[in-house]
Parts: sequence; C-alpha cells; structure tokens
Amino acid sequence: IPTPGHTVVSERTRGPWWSSCLLTSLSPCLSFICLSLFLTYCSKTHRHTQPLSVSLHHCVSMLSLVLQTDYYYEYTECDSTGSRWRVAIPQSHGSCIGLPEPVRGTECTFSCEAGEFLEMSAQECTQCAAGTYSLGSGIRFDDWETIPSGFSSLATYLDNGPHGDDSTTCNSSTWFPQGGYLESNRDECTVSLIYAVHLKKPGSVSFDYQYPDGNLFFEFFIQNDQCQEMDQTADKKWLKLTSHGEWATHTVNLKSGTNILYWRTAGILIGAKVVKPVLLKNVHIEGVAYASECFPCKPGTFSQTPGSSSCQPCPRDTHSGHGASSCTPSEGSAECKARPPCSKKDYFQIHTPCDLEGKTQVTYRWVEPQICLVDVDGAETLPPSGDREPCPPCNPGFYNNDTATCSPCPPGTFSDGSCPAGTEPAVGYQYKWWNVLPASMKTSCFNVGNSKCDGMNGWEVAGDHIRSGAGVPSSQSVLLKSTRVVASWEGSKVRQSYTHIMTKNASVSYTWAYQRTNQASDVRQNVNSVASIYSISVSNAVDGVSSECQTCALLSQPSGSLCVPCPPGHYIHTSQCTECPPNTHLTSHSTLGPEACKPCGPSSKSNKEHSRCYSDCVFSYSENNVSLSFDYSSLGSVGTLMNGPSFTTKGTKYYHLFNISLCGGEGRRAVCTDNVTDLSSADSQKETEEPANAVETLICQSTIIPSSGRGFHTALSSQSISLADTFLGATVALTLDGVKARPDLFPQTTNKVPDVNFFYRSLEVTSSCDKGRNVVVTLRCNPDRSTQGELTVPSQCPAGTCDGCTFHFLWESSGACPQCTSTNYHQIEGACKGGLQDTLYVWTEPKRCVGGVSLPEKKTWPCESMDFLVKMGATIGTFTAALLFSITCYFWKKNKRLEFKYSKLVMSSNKECELPGADSCAVMEGEENEGEMEDEVVYSKKTSLIRKLQAIASRGNGRSYENVQLNSSQSNGLVWG
Repeated sequence: IPTPGHTVVSERTRGPWWSSCLLTSLSPCLSFICLSLFLTYCSKTHRHTQPLSVSLHHCVSMLSLVLQTDYYYEYTECDSTGSRWRVAIPQSHGSCIGLPEPVRGTECTFSCEAGEFLEMSAQECTQCAAGTYSLGSGIRFDDWETIPSGFSSLATYLDNGPHGDDSTTCNSSTWFPQGGYLESNRDECTVSLIYAVHLKKPGSVSFDYQYPDGNLFFEFFIQNDQCQEMDQTADKKWLKLTSHGEWATHTVNLKSGTNILYWRTAGILIGAKVVKPVLLKNVHIEGVAYASECFPCKPGTFSQTPGSSSCQPCPRDTHSGHGASSCTPSEGSAECKARPPCSKKDYFQIHTPCDLEGKTQVTYRWVEPQICLVDVDGAETLPPSGDREPCPPCNPGFYNNDTATCSPCPPGTFSDGSCPAGTEPAVGYQYKWWNVLPASMKTSCFNVGNSKCDGMNGWEVAGDHIRSGAGVPSSQSVLLKSTRVVASWEGSKVRQSYTHIMTKNASVSYTWAYQRTNQASDVRQNVNSVASIYSISVSNAVDGVSSECQTCALLSQPSGSLCVPCPPGHYIHTSQCTECPPNTHLTSHSTLGPEACKPCGPSSKSNKEHSRCYSDCVFSYSENNVSLSFDYSSLGSVGTLMNGPSFTTKGTKYYHLFNISLCGGEGRRAVCTDNVTDLSSADSQKETEEPANAVETLICQSTIIPSSGRGFHTALSSQSISLADTFLGATVALTLDGVKARPDLFPQTTNKVPDVNFFYRSLEVTSSCDKGRNVVVTLRCNPDRSTQGELTVPSQCPAGTCDGCTFHFLWESSGACPQCTSTNYHQIEGACKGGLQDTLYVWTEPKRCVGGVSLPEKKTWPCESMDFLVKMGATIGTFTAALLFSITCYFWKKNKRLEFKYSKLVMSSNKECELPGADSCAVMEGEENEGEMEDEVVYSKKTSLIRKLQAIASRGNGRSYENVQLNSSQSNGLVWG
C-alpha cells in the first residue's frame, strides 16, 4: 500500500505499452527510444485537452517520475525546530546505491491549496491537470468503478470448522465496486476494507453509507501503526441502521500520524434469509498536509480548467469518461441493442385529480424512459383516455366544500354533522377512496444505489385502491410513508387484512415499501407484478378526523354535557367513568360497559392502571386437604439462559440468549438489546433513558455471537425479539387458554411437589405463527439446586421450541419449593444432664420446602438424673424388702401360735378327764388383744432341751402329754403333768 506522500507512478498513469520499456532500461539507446515514444504518447494524449506548454510541462513531470521508478521520496519526521528532510527510499529492500542525497525538505507547516498536489522532485505545489482535481489538505474517493489505489479488501473466517480450513469459504468474499458506491459481502465471512493514511495534523474522516439490515454486522474502527486500536466511543465504532434507500453520513476525528481505517462487515445467516449488503461511498479524509496526486474525475463529471478542486457533472444529453476535461454529446454508444415492440407492460394508468366539476378521468402513460417501439408490427399503442367520471366520495371524516378537494371535518364534528350530547367523535383516519394521495402521506422511489429513480412514479392512486408504480425497475423500491419492519410478505398473496396494535401512546410513522427483487438490475422485469392497498384505518389518532360518534363520559354535574376522558383503568358505564374491578384488565379494543374489563388468569393480578396482568410471585395450591404456598421472589427479577452453541451452514458459532421475567410486575421486565446497532445510539438513549431498539417485554430472545468467533472485540448481540408480552396465568394444570405444557419434553421427577406452569403469550403475530408465540415456563422444586436455580430447554428442541411458535423452559430451583410449615419438621429430646434436658427441632429429610415458618428455638426442661433415681430405687427396694420380711415373720409367728393352739385342742379332746370343749379353734375378734392378758398360752420359761427330749421319750411310751402353763382370767394357772 503506497503511503500518502510517496511519489509513485501507477500503471494507470504510465500506460500499459511503455511501462515495461522504461523499467527495463537495457541501454542508453533503448532508453532514448523509450523517451521519444513517451513524449510522442504525451503529446497525443493531451493534444485536444490542454495547451501544448501545459502538456509538455505535465509530460516532463511525468518523465521525472518515471525515471525515479527505482525509488520514491518521503519526508522524515519533523524535529524540534519544525524542519524535516526529504530522503529517497528504494522500492526494493537492500538496494541503496545511486540514490539521491537527502536534501532539506519543506517546513512542517507547508501545505498545498485545493486544486494542487506536491511534486516531490521539486518540492513544489503543482496544479492538477484538467480532468483531475485535489482537495489540498484532503483526500476524496467518489469513483468506485474499481477499488481505488490504497484500498485493500481482506476476507477472513475466524470461526473455522473442525478442520480449520477457510481457504475455500471466503476467497470470493470482498467489497464489490458498483460505479457510484462499494457494496459489501452478503455471506458470513468477515470482510475488512482497509485504507492507511498519514496525517501531518489532526483531521477527520467522513463517509456516506447505507446499513439497512441488522443481520449484517458493520463496524468502523481505527488502528495506529502498531496495530493497536485507537480509543473510540461505541457510537463512533458501531454504525446506526438506516432506513431503506436513505444514506447516512458518519464522521470520526483522526489524530496526527498514521491512521489505518477499517470498515468491517460480518453476517450471520440463520435460516435461508438473505441479508442486505452495506453500501459505502464518498470517503473524505481531512488532515493531510498535501495531496500526493490528483484524482481523476469520475464518469459523468469533468474539470475543464487546471487546478480544479472538484469536478462538475456533465450537462443533460452529454457523457464523459474517466478523467475527462469536457463532456461529449451523447450521439452514439459502443453497443446498440434492438428496441422491442411496445407491450402492455410498457404503460400504466393513472387517475387525474378531481376538477371543479367533481369529475376524474383515467389516462395512460408510457413507462419512462420509453425504450419500446410503437410503429412496428405487433406493438401495443397507448390506450385512449377514459370517460370523465364522477370522483369517488370523500373518505370518512372528510367533506366536499364545493371544491375539487376534500377537507377534514372540524374538531368536534363528524362526517354527517355534530355529535349529540353524551357522545364524542371517534377520531382516527380511514382511507378507502384513492383519487388523490392524502396530505399526510408522501411517496418516493429509490434503488439500492439511490440513483436512476428520479421522475419515476412511486405509489399511484387508482380509485378504490393504491398500487405500486409500474415503471419502477426491478431492483428499485417504492415507499408510502404515512420506520422498524413490523410485517413483510413475499411471493403472490391474495387480498387479506392485517392489524397492528399500538400498546402505548406515541407518535409514529408507518412506511409501506414494495420491491420486486433484491438483486441490483436496471432491466425492467416482472413489471406487471404490483402491490395494491385498498384501505388504511388508524384509530385513536389525536389529530385525526371522525366519521362516527361514540359514547363518552360526562362531567360529574347533573347538568353536565361536556365529555371528559376517563382515567386509566376505567370504562364508561351510564355516561360515567367506572374503575375496573380488582384483578381485571381493559382489553386493547375496549367496549362499553363492564364487559370491557376482562378478568386476569389464575394466580395473576392487574396493575394499578388495569392495563395488563402479572404474577406477584405468589402461588397457592390445595389438594387432598394439603395446602402448599409458593413464593418465587427469591428466584430473582429476571432469569437468563444461554443455550447452545449452534452453528450456521458455514459453521459460525452462535448462541440463543433468553431473558425471562417470571414475576413481571412494575419495573421488572426482561430487556434484550442489539449491542451492534444500539451502541451507536448513546444520544437517543440519554434523551429517552431507554436503550434504542431494545426489546422490553416479559420474555425475549437474542442471538449472541461470541467475541472469539468473528474477530470482534466484544460479544455481539442481535436479532432481539419478543417471545411473550402477556401473562396468562400460573397453574399446575397442563393447559391454559389454548396453550399446552409438554412435561414429556423434560426428564420426569419422583418429587411429590407438583410442577407449576407459567403461561405467556405474545400479541404480535408472525408469518409462521398466525396466533402469536406462546411460552410455558415450568417451575420444579429441586432441593439440590441453588436458589437461582437452572433454566433448561428440551433436549430434542435445543432452540427452546419444537414448532417455532410455542417455547418450553424448565426452571429447577430450591426457590421453587413450597414454603415450609409445621408439618415439615419434628422434635428430638436430648439426654438429661445436670438436671436439665434439651428439646431440639429438625427438618424432615429430604427437605422440600423453603422460607415459610422457621424452626422453633431449642427448649430446655428441668429433669432428674439417673444416679438419683438409682439411689432412690435402691432405698425404696431395701425398705420394701425389710417391710415384707417383717410382715412375713409376723404372720409366720402368728400362724405357729394358731397351729399350736389347735393341736392342743385336738389333744385335749382325747383325754379321759376332758375339760369342757372349746367353742372355737380360731382366734376370734378381740381375742388378739385379750390373749396377752388372759388366755395366752405360753411355753414354760424353764423349758430346756432336756425337758423336750423327755417329752419326746414319753410320747414314745404312749404318754402323750406336755407341760404347759395356762393363764386364765378365772384361774391363775393350771398345770397338767
């Protein structure tokens, strides 16, 4: 890449036939022959364009340049005194023999004026020749028949496949010159347009561009001579999206020194969609001290005088080539084509405006420019104009005031008069008659290069409809403005209706664009293919007109008849504003009466304005006398899931990022932002305090390209869409309002806690989802997960959806478990230590609850230790044993007495001298006390062992008796022997 300031002769300047001759220089003779041929060539070249003196001076200058083809001149860096040196630098490394000596160069503040360039041999500013121009301290590139010298296009594919071979994938990807502009690639390759410039003072670079498609990433950045990216704010690096056909200008300040400019594009093709390319033109660089060369005028322009700072466009019916000093009348062409006979596709019909008599007429026009022949066999002729017919009636809300135009009804009235008391005009717009284009609309025509469309018809009125112009080339588009794409159609479509709902109060403009093909072509193809619009209706327009009246709310005074607006969340009932009941919301197309308030779904509540329903993170469920309460606030305001990676057809890695606002209350909504197209919108973000082009909803999706995948310095986020903006409700059921959950898509669980399904819906329909998108978020209690939990998508549907319309997510979390109650824990009694005993409470495992009641505090009770009880038991046992032994001895002794008394009574009954018989042998009541005193029979106190033996011996002799002592109350004692 030649550095600006170098004196280099290009092939374009030298000419192809003598350049090799001068470079060879085999001998002085041959050099002389080449010099003669060169002078002859110069004189022929400039014979008709400029005076001979100028031609010779220019040729001599060129000759001096040619003789220096082995080296070029360059200035050294300026020293502290502000001076520098001019040195010769060889073209090839290692050859420093025969170079001119360094000479003192011009001052560092030296510069050339506009229309001049610095001729380094003489170090003087020289005027540009006719047919060329220069900007002095600036460089301008506006001719793109070829990529200008100094520019290079580099294609890379940094995110390679498994084999790492990108040699066959991006070789054909480049920036394509299209005459008036450069066109970028349309594929997934990363293509950089590079230009290096050395500035002697701070300057700037500006360029015009078209960037209509966010699927193609477009950035502009600057590097220094060390390949380090220079500091740039996001709004200068990432280019803003432009509307269709509109050129935007981007300007960035440059620092002195070497600046390497990069225009980089990279597409991501998800599906079969073809992206629209970036267009670039009019690159203007300021800050160079001088122009090292003059730039030739592009075709269609010329500079007649030397020293021109710009080129003028050629007059009408003239043309010019490259570097022209004058324009040539268009008398012929290098190639002629046969003009075909005219057919029906070469003309179109229009309706004339209404005249003062209220009449209109159908007329026909040829498509311009007319290239067909009328006076040949088989040619169609222009049909005659139709009869004058009454003009169509005025559109609703307009009236004819005895003129040729329709005027809007005054405020407070409608098409048929004034609204009666208790009603007000239903303002809006309703266009169904198309005699003239309404004043609030405008139409235009453009093509991909924004050229060759002047004088073409855009949308044309046709009585009961409006249609796209028939004379528009295939690659050109027509706009009807009344700009983000809300709906699009491709192919042949029958007559149908479409409704777009605005969910907030805002000023908005709508654009209808039609294009037959997205391929650049100047040939008219499919001319009969047109788009027709039959009616356009806009409701609730503040500055609209009215065709009917509607019931309104009146002042609170009994006699009041002035309509007043109802506050948000109110409906009109008996001419009064009535607030909707709790947990209901107003429908988008509100009706009169209580029917305007629709109940929210299960486990949802409405906001203060009754504009929408949301979940407050609380859910309750009862079954079989078991009640479970859930509180999902611990899951966080927004859940995030990035699944993937996925790969495009060329292997580009990308991810799908989902943001889910589970409890989408006030201020808790998910936001997805396109950082590629929105980082440049810092100013608009500051004004609105909202990210530009950001999607703010309940559930949204973005496509993420990692920074390592395409060579960008940050991850790229694009294609942000809303998946759900309406909360339907939460339930354990599998179906709600036509949306069905799919538990079979996820692993089954043995958990007895039921899964809770959150159902969402999007009101925005798509081409594949005519009823909008649906989302089901299943919350599952998993004690093994963290509180934030983990979001997953079905394994067989890695994009989150199996049909493109219903998305399924599983959110497993410990925070999704029910709240704890007293049934979720039990008590454990501890051992008695030191006279105290503890009672502890622990959760029942596995714990499947969170929050709710807390475990009761540890309780301590007084108790008796085991040693004391043992001692007490031993004492009581000993006492009991002693007591039993005493009682046993007492009864044993008493029994012995009874036995002895009985035996004596038996013995006494057998004697000859019998005493009176005893009345009883038992101890009678009271006898116990008396025996001690009166009747006690006792052994003789003198009884000894010898006496007992004698008693036994006498018993053996038949004498059975024994001495006893009897005590009686009647006798002091009787003793039998």
